[in-house]
Amino acid sequence: MSQILRDVRSDWQRQKDTMMKIADAMPEAKVGYKSTPAQRSYGEQAMHVALTNVELLKVLGGTAPAPAFTAESAKTKADILKALADSYDYGATLLGAESESTIGSPANDSPSWLGPATRARIYWTLLVHTMDIYGQMAVYLRLNGIVPPASRGV
Repeated sequence: MSQILRDVRSDWQRQKDTMMKIADAMPEAKVGYKSTPAQRSYGEQAMHVALTNVELLKVLGGTAPAPAFTAESAKTKADILKALADSYDYGATLLGAESESTIGSPANDSPSWLGPATRARIYWTLLVHTMDIYGQMAVYLRLNGIVPPASRGV
């Protein structure tokens, strides 16, 4: 297996673990918390990651069915956590079907805003996008007196 494929698989799993912990860190009663009225709520931030993961991963094709959830279908913290986990599991399943020869090949339906992209670049784009949202979620936690899981014990 190529180092690129190994790295993408490892990074994807590590990010799932990180995101599941931070999404779970906010108490159920505060999942609707917004730092300002114009911002997404904490739960909406987590759902944004889940929805973006699925939508961008769909361009890769594959035989695995995409998870079926919507922003409106996630009404509880448990729903949000399940959608987030399902989005990462979908990506892991697609990554499991990648090979050394396919991971660097073009993603045929790459969105116009991304431009031409390899299959690996689709995953990297999602990893980077999610870290932006992670940073926002960490601020939401701190505004509520909660230390983000990745910062505990540091």
